[in-house]
Amino acid sequence: MPDPETRTGLVRRARRINRVLAETYPDARCELDFDNPFELLVVTVLSAQTTDRRVNAVRPSLFAAYPDAAAMAGAPREHLEQLIGPLGFFRAKTDSLLRLSQALVEKYDGQVPGRLEDLVSLPGVGRKTAFVVLGNAFDVPGITVDTHFGRLVRRWGWTEETDPVKVEHAVAELFPRKDWTMLSHHVIWHGRRRCFAKRPACGACPVARWCPSYGAGETDPEIAAGLVRTQGPA
Repeated sequence: MPDPETRTGLVRRARRINRVLAETYPDARCELDFDNPFELLVVTVLSAQTTDRRVNAVRPSLFAAYPDAAAMAGAPREHLEQLIGPLGFFRAKTDSLLRLSQALVEKYDGQVPGRLEDLVSLPGVGRKTAFVVLGNAFDVPGITVDTHFGRLVRRWGWTEETDPVKVEHAVAELFPRKDWTMLSHHVIWHGRRRCFAKRPACGACPVARWCPSYGAGETDPEIAAGLVRTQGPA
């Protein structure tokens, strides 16, 4: 039976995995399209329970009609529902966008705030959404714990926590703060392209040698290579 991993060993292994993922996915980034903080905040809210590609498809028409918080706050509900209808849950998401835009106008003069405590005070904005905005629109480091991130860090044994906030804090202790945003991108890209929930491509995984869960998926190199996606899910 192998000796238990020391804290130092865990930190070194985690950072090695991140370095290899950075080499594997040099183009890793937020896969939601945006031109400014308001757009990123809105598309991140819309991305719940759908894919980034579907959100990107409705983005041009949405922001052509309602380019800022003031415009969106006054949007006719029926038109907004029509624009985001392809994403599903459009009534609830329309409610979210109207309430969010109105709060931005009333509390922040229509501008997206650049502080965590302000962002999470907005309707429909949790820590995950806030860190996406902070990291990618304001260059403020943050860890984005989505379903992919949580699944992978547990598979790697970085933490056993399941609560997203506890996962965030546990992983943050393993890495320098400056690495948090890109770490999130690396892990999420790996989860979307290789380390799937149901059938991970273990045999085509660049970090397999450091993964205690190796063997949970397909280990044959050729079969595993056929599972690998070149981009995130449609």
